[in-house]
Amino acid sequence: MKVFISWLGAPGRSAVSAALTRDVADTDANLPLTLAGVPLGVLDLAPVPDGGGVGAALRATIDLARKTEDLGFTRFWVAEHHGMPGVASSSPPVLIGHIADATHTIRVGSGGVMLPNHSSLVVAEQFGMLEALHPGRIDLGIGRAPGTDQATARALRHGGPDDFPGQLTDLLGFFTGQWPANHPYENVHAIPGEGDGPDLWLLGSSGYSAQVAGTLGIPFAFAHHFMPQNTLPALDLYRKSFRPSAALEQPYSMIAAGVTCADTGERAKFLAGASALSFLKLRTGRPGRVPTPEEAAAYPYSAMEKAFIEDRQSTQYIGDPDAVIEGLTHLIKQTGVDELMITTQTHDPADRRHSFELVAAAARSH
Repeated sequence: MKVFISWLGAPGRSAVSAALTRDVADTDANLPLTLAGVPLGVLDLAPVPDGGGVGAALRATIDLARKTEDLGFTRFWVAEHHGMPGVASSSPPVLIGHIADATHTIRVGSGGVMLPNHSSLVVAEQFGMLEALHPGRIDLGIGRAPGTDQATARALRHGGPDDFPGQLTDLLGFFTGQWPANHPYENVHAIPGEGDGPDLWLLGSSGYSAQVAGTLGIPFAFAHHFMPQNTLPALDLYRKSFRPSAALEQPYSMIAAGVTCADTGERAKFLAGASALSFLKLRTGRPGRVPTPEEAAAYPYSAMEKAFIEDRQSTQYIGDPDAVIEGLTHLIKQTGVDELMITTQTHDPADRRHSFELVAAAARSH
């Protein structure tokens, strides 16, 4: 069963570097970007700034993918969210196709596709088509959360049952073409997709997906950026429950971390206020587009709201390049992950892009 990248195996990380540098000029700028020996990737939500439009936000994400490819980041993933005015990435397959067309070597994928919102056959066909158009570059990260509120989830699912294990089993069957005898889908074929699927990851923010990924023997990506208290327990459960498979001989894990990097720590803290206020409004039932940092600085926070934001930012990496790299290096060593993804949300796409530039330059200097 082909569910993971052909170049991932012993010796693992060095194989990653070898594959990613294929057909790329041998210069420092084009070598895979690593920190503490771990490849760095990007998770993006196509944030929509207050005063901006959805089309501009999507184009900014595509431009960021081009830039991070040039900087040496190894993956660029987009997440599925629905009904959120400040997030434009509601359809990862559509956006992934545009990003893959605009880039050349970086792996492009979903972080993730929320499988309960979709038919497993449709997902297999969509990502099979992406893999056919961009062979060896497509990742399919699968999640089980709805990525939205309950009402929107019901609209997406048309009242269907929540059967994540069954959907995941069906998805694997559509990619492999292998079904148990007398299975109702044994004569259903995902074209494209069957026999040539993308690389499959399981995403999670709790122990449930960690255990499923370990049992199936597939790579696991954890959402440290919004559920940091569960990171170490989930990774431990994944490793303890891991069973070698045709996909992987050993556990392979990745986490995503929230980062805002600027030339000074003061500037980084100022810029990070925008995403903090955006998240606060989302959690209190007032979703909107990403505010300006000026609006965030002037917002009349209550004591409880200040505590909420301080707690959230305490597990993010906000600061100048040295501070961010120091924090991320500690995180990598603490968790023992095989890859690290960075996610950054600012009001101005130029600040988001500059954050990645600073991180890249600092990582190469360490």
